[in-house]
Amino acid sequence: MKALLSGLLIAAFAFTADAQNTDKKKADEGAPKFKKVLPATPAGVTCTTNVVAEYPEHTVTVVVYCPDKEGVYPAILDIHGGGWQSRQVESDKPMMERLAERGFVTVLVAYRLSGEAKYPAALDDCKAAVRWMRANAHKFKIDAENIGVMGGSAGGHLAGLLAMTTGLKEFEGKGPFQDQPSKVKACIVMAATQDLLAAHADKPSTNLVAFFGGDAKQMPKVYTQASPITHVRKGVPPTIFIEGEKDTLKIGRAEMQEKLRALGIETEVYTLNQAPHPFWMSEPWVSETVEIADKFFKKHLSRPATRGAGRERKLL
Repeated sequence: MKALLSGLLIAAFAFTADAQNTDKKKADEGAPKFKKVLPATPAGVTCTTNVVAEYPEHTVTVVVYCPDKEGVYPAILDIHGGGWQSRQVESDKPMMERLAERGFVTVLVAYRLSGEAKYPAALDDCKAAVRWMRANAHKFKIDAENIGVMGGSAGGHLAGLLAMTTGLKEFEGKGPFQDQPSKVKACIVMAATQDLLAAHADKPSTNLVAFFGGDAKQMPKVYTQASPITHVRKGVPPTIFIEGEKDTLKIGRAEMQEKLRALGIETEVYTLNQAPHPFWMSEPWVSETVEIADKFFKKHLSRPATRGAGRERKLL
């Protein structure tokens, strides 16, 4: 009898395991297929690389995609990810190429990494990149009044921090073009924690230790200062979040949105179906990301229609 019961239990467990494996297989078959996208400058867009600042440890550059057609265009600064320690400009190029096709000047900054200079060097370089964009607005057809920022992962942290510290002089850094403001009018944060202290008070991150020079217990004030959520206040730009369904929880995002909404500042979160952490680098999610970004930035970076010289200037 015992042998019979044992056999029945084993059979039941085997049936359940087979059913679970079948369900997982069906779910995997129905999931979007990861397809890496490679850079390819589109027709009608010119790509150039330009120097923003030179330091002994690294020359800060920006890759600029500029529409060839005459006009003045809103601009987007992209801040790449890579855990603050690896340079991933190439991976972000396809996304920014597509946005350039849609009527934006797109700019990708190669900031100093944690192995080259500690925080706030990376933020300083991103701020300097925005100021460079304004200083060179005429040359690159940039509408200097309409600049936005976006970034993913570590770049999402820096994008959020740049946006939330808009207008705060103590965060400008010592980079060039100090006669220009580094303010942005809209921000997209992709897959990035916004409260570094809450996320790592009891769980040290080797990437952040390299970035700051210590862990959260050793440097709580720095972790707090470098958290975008700390600086939410009246006057910061509309900020939306894009996340992958298969990614981990981004600590501080929901709480930051609560603070933004309480101030009447537009915010939203978009969760992409079956998307992994670096979703903006591959299909089908790069296309979904571009659609969201295009709509959001055109809403907040477009000039109102004006009349002059007998012609009406249309929305960009």
